[in-house]
Amino acid sequence: MTAAGDANTLGRYLRARRELVQPDEAGVLDQGNRRVPGLRREEVAFLAGISSDYYNRLEQGRDKNPSEQVLRSIARALQLDEEATAYLLQIAAPARARRKRPRRPERVGEGIRALIDTWPLTPAYVHGKYMDVLAANSLAIALSPFNAPGRNGILAAFLEPEMRELHQDWEDMTARVVPYLRSVVGADIDDPRLVEILGELSLRSERFRRLWARQDVKHKASGTSLLLHPQAGPLELRYEKLLVPGTGGQTLITYHAEPGSASEERLRLLAGMYAPEHVTGTPATTARPVPRRTRP
Repeated sequence: MTAAGDANTLGRYLRARRELVQPDEAGVLDQGNRRVPGLRREEVAFLAGISSDYYNRLEQGRDKNPSEQVLRSIARALQLDEEATAYLLQIAAPARARRKRPRRPERVGEGIRALIDTWPLTPAYVHGKYMDVLAANSLAIALSPFNAPGRNGILAAFLEPEMRELHQDWEDMTARVVPYLRSVVGADIDDPRLVEILGELSLRSERFRRLWARQDVKHKASGTSLLLHPQAGPLELRYEKLLVPGTGGQTLITYHAEPGSASEERLRLLAGMYAPEHVTGTPATTARPVPRRTRP
């Protein structure tokens, strides 16, 4: 089975989150002889104030219509935060209640494309709902060729060796990107593009399989990336992820260095190495790619 899983999305989510809650954290007395990780089903049911039989039916996919009140009680028992609770409510919604629209090609508006091209010292790119890069400015591609239109951010993060060399915080970065993808995808796990991405990652990356199985949901909109660029050297850059309104999930990602820092100077030098050519929103970009680091 691929990471996209089967039809019992709710049950798989409940089980994964239940196994991550330690009994002592939930105020449950551990009397030993515990053969399962995390909480038992009956313990979750007790904490949520529902019957064990009903909770079992939910986790096994035999009851698919829990009330919001029940779901929120379970969320509290599983110690879910606001984002994870919202995700739980979303995947539990009846399929007929979800908005189904034909998938259309994702295109970046001319205004956004023109805007990022005016930022000579700010690497910026736009990706779609499933992290396909749709547009990028010259400095973003100079920072990493995997920021170029036509690439996919999460495929590159797990499958490209150069990404592990570039990201000195690769372990942290990959641990962030999986919950981020789940947060923006929501309940649309049957989209053909997503199924394609999850299938490839599940086959080729054991780390991805482990992270996806945790069912973490987190839209981390800002933070710090630690990079080791083959030409510019070490860079400590702050990233921001901004949802583009009215686009169905497109996100603008920007990077910037602390003013006056060594990273800002190195970013300035990197910008000077590459002409500020216009980058289109198509896979064929005119920006010159960063040469790969030669190996001894």
